Order: sequence, then C-alpha cells, then structure tokens
Amino acid sequence: MMKFWCGVASRDHVQRGLACGFCQAGHGRRAPLARMAAGDGIVFYSPTIEFRGTEHCQRFSAIGTIVDETPYQVELIEDFAPFRRNVRYFDAREADIRPLLHRLEFTRGTRNWGYKFRLGHFELSKSDFRIIAQAMLPDTWAEAFDWKEAPKRGVKK
Repeated sequence: MMKFWCGVASRDHVQRGLACGFCQAGHGRRAPLARMAAGDGIVFYSPTIEFRGTEHCQRFSAIGTIVDETPYQVELIEDFAPFRRNVRYFDAREADIRPLLHRLEFTRGTRNWGYKFRLGHFELSKSDFRIIAQAMLPDTWAEAFDWKEAPKRGVKK
C-alpha cells in the first residue's frame, strides 16, 4: 500500500537532491529512509533558503516518488557518509505553505504549525499529500500519482 512522506530540508539541499535524483533525511540517517518503499510519494518542505541560513522559504519545494527498494550509502567526505534513496521528481512548482495551513490535517487548528517539521521526516495522510500535490502539480497531480478521480454522484460516464 502506497504511503506518503514529508522530508524537511533547506531549499538549497532539496535542489541538490532534485538535480541528482535522490533524497536524504535526518542529516543522512538510514532509519527514516528505510521506512519508505518503492512507489511511495515524497514531498519536501523547506523552512529556509540555505542550510543554517536565516532567510525563510516556508514552501514545499519538491515532490516525487521513491523508485528504489532500499537505502544506500555514499561517502561524501571522510566523516560523512549519508544514506540516500532514489527519487523520480516531477517538474513541479513550489507551494507556499501559508494558504494550505487551514486545509492540511497536520496543521489545521494548530498555532504552532511548524512544530511537526522539527521531526525532519514524517508520514503524511493521503489527504494531506493530495492537497500538497494539487498545489505543486495543479494540472498533472492525478496522473503523476496514478490517482483516479471518483465520478461525481448523479453524473454518468
């Protein structure tokens, strides 16, 4: 069964993964990536423009699907070998979170809506993922995730 995930990373880090077709979570930890499966949907939220920067971004900055079966490790520098997953990213526009706050289950009615993002990686409901996908892929979200729209009642096809 398809699951949906939200990763949290600065926009510059998300852009690096987007350009190379991979994602990382939790500063390269394996555990969050191991919970995902091929075919799962993933969206990234970027609180800031740059890693350790102070300029706010507060946008969903990339969306795609996991395409491999297990996390793999890469050695970037001597003391840093993060785990990654391969992602098929979609050509999407970034989506400001503010207009979505009242619609998303995990932020609706919450004054401290940013708290959930401090986890760095968490599972989203299908409903929340769909709302974000519609904002980022307004014309192609249903095809991107192979979702069929239910016919409206009283309308024959």
